[in-house]
Amino acid sequence: MRVELKPGILDAEAESIQKSLGLLGVGHVSRVLTAKVYAISYEGVDLAEAHALTDRAVDQLLANPVVHRVTVAPARP
Repeated sequence: MRVELKPGILDAEAESIQKSLGLLGVGHVSRVLTAKVYAISYEGVDLAEAHALTDRAVDQLLANPVVHRVTVAPARP
């Protein structure tokens, strides 16, 4: 799953990275975004339960629905 800030929410880390890239001579950077990617594997549960467990993890720990956008995708084999 990917957790990123919603549009309009200040991404201070991305702004700092963009500024640092300029200081390093990496020019022409128009935008930097940050995101976290979580890969969660389950054992002994069916797909429906895995979805429910992932939703619970997102809701209770990994994201704040006010400021984060979450994209959940099945893991690649």
